[in-house]
Amino acid sequence: MAGLWFEEFKEGMVFEHAWSRTVTEMDNVLFSSLTMNVQPLHLDAAFSAKSEYGQQLVNSIFTLGLMIGMTINDTTLGTTMGNLGMTETRFPKPVFHGDTLRSQSKVVSVRASKSRPNAGIVEFEHRAFNQRGEEVAFCRRQAMMLRKPK
Repeated sequence: MAGLWFEEFKEGMVFEHAWSRTVTEMDNVLFSSLTMNVQPLHLDAAFSAKSEYGQQLVNSIFTLGLMIGMTINDTTLGTTMGNLGMTETRFPKPVFHGDTLRSQSKVVSVRASKSRPNAGIVEFEHRAFNQRGEEVAFCRRQAMMLRKPK
């Protein structure tokens, strides 16, 4: 598995994820349409041109998903049972079409599961940055991770 087992995570570990991704207009329009988010700031170029941003904003939930998605290969690919929650989510800077994002993760805490002897809970802080190094997204994510098979 590419992901780490519960026992391999240590508090304070930092991952600089190698994946990056340029966000396109198609990403934004398709994601917003599929999730029925008809906010004109995401879908209407003429409307958005008159906004304070002067252009369309990328859907923040797409940004959140992309940020976390870029972390999976290094952390949880094939070794997670699922997400337990995401907290403290924020978007300090907007994302626009053509921005290239990268992610960073830090392990905040590691604890054994009280209800599942084959698992533990790892809390991550994920951050996404644009091509200028500006932080565009942040969240804490709690993941239930499998213990390494004996």
